[in-house]
Amino acid sequence: MVFDYLKELTGMGEDKKELPAEKRPGKEHPDKERSDKEVKGKGSGVTVAEGPGKTAAEEPEKAATEAAKHKAADVPEKKKDSGTAQLKSTASYWLSLDTWVDVEGLKKGLKKTRTRIESNLHGLLSIEQEINEDVLEELEAALIEADMGVRFVTKLVGELRNAWELREFTDTAGMKELLKTRLKEHLKESRQGLRMAPEPPTVIMVAGVNGSGKTTSIAKLGNMFIRDGKKVLLAAGDTFRAAATEQLEIWSDRIGAQVVKHGDGADPAAVAYDAVEAAIARGVDVVIVDTAGRLHTKQNLMQELGKIKRVISKRIEGAPHEVLLVLDATTGQNAISQAKLFKDAIDVTGIFLAKLDGTAKGGIVIGMQDEVKIPVKFMGLGEGAEDIQGFDPDGFVDALFD
Repeated sequence: MVFDYLKELTGMGEDKKELPAEKRPGKEHPDKERSDKEVKGKGSGVTVAEGPGKTAAEEPEKAATEAAKHKAADVPEKKKDSGTAQLKSTASYWLSLDTWVDVEGLKKGLKKTRTRIESNLHGLLSIEQEINEDVLEELEAALIEADMGVRFVTKLVGELRNAWELREFTDTAGMKELLKTRLKEHLKESRQGLRMAPEPPTVIMVAGVNGSGKTTSIAKLGNMFIRDGKKVLLAAGDTFRAAATEQLEIWSDRIGAQVVKHGDGADPAAVAYDAVEAAIARGVDVVIVDTAGRLHTKQNLMQELGKIKRVISKRIEGAPHEVLLVLDATTGQNAISQAKLFKDAIDVTGIFLAKLDGTAKGGIVIGMQDEVKIPVKFMGLGEGAEDIQGFDPDGFVDALFD
């Protein structure tokens, strides 16, 4: 079973850095009062919220329902916007990922995949020569080995063959340009930004099996928002894996985010609920909810994820605003199998493809889109908190073939 073969994440491998005072976790928002009790956690002033009370911890769904009934008392009534204000609100509802695209960084991260493709093609794409059937067959084999997917590659090479027969191109330079154009067109069909709440907090739920790089990916997301001037809170909802909470605390300290946690084995839905409550009280902009990657059975895991979603949505209408699935790019087609399983169980809105720099199977980005129809929104291209890229079709294809 796909959930059983991945290993647990190990230590972070970096020394803690002292954070500036204004970025240390637990810093109070000046215009908000805390509605929850707080205690100091282990290490570097990490704030641990005990939450609104025993009711939320023991019966999060019931507490969330009660809270929803009194939502008007917690949140100021929205003023009616003018037409201009409404247009502005709509435009800012999606966070463009273009800012987080670096073609040079992509080229470096996709070096293994690019080298594999060039090697399999014997350098044909880097020199100009006449096209024949052998060249097309070599191209087909190289793209399949890069994990772009047999069905998609067969269709793509068929289109290239027809174009060659119609003399739309006659050499490898022309074939390469048409190949890039078709790949960009295919990927642009599903391009989406990150969905943000009309007003804070935006809640992002992150799922993924143990070993996929989920904790590190959460840290990268949080760091991205913090660099953008947002106040971030991490919810330690993976209460079943040993050291998961400690790893999240270490990362929160490094990037300057707050963290809400409960004890080992606690109800993840209660953690998520308390985190949302704390975010509302403290004026937090973005809440990122970690979740368990393995329970006793696949069914239990999916039921737990569904419960977390329900609890969050009852407290904040429309939340979680994004459900991101972290996948390990090095597993190739197994990552696609995981995506299908999660898609069937929860409404996944986007893929965070981790460890893309460590594999020659970078074509999985294209295979993912073709087979599961979930947009890739982020890519992890290193171990540091800053090693994150928003997915851009043009930049990705250029980095893969130039």
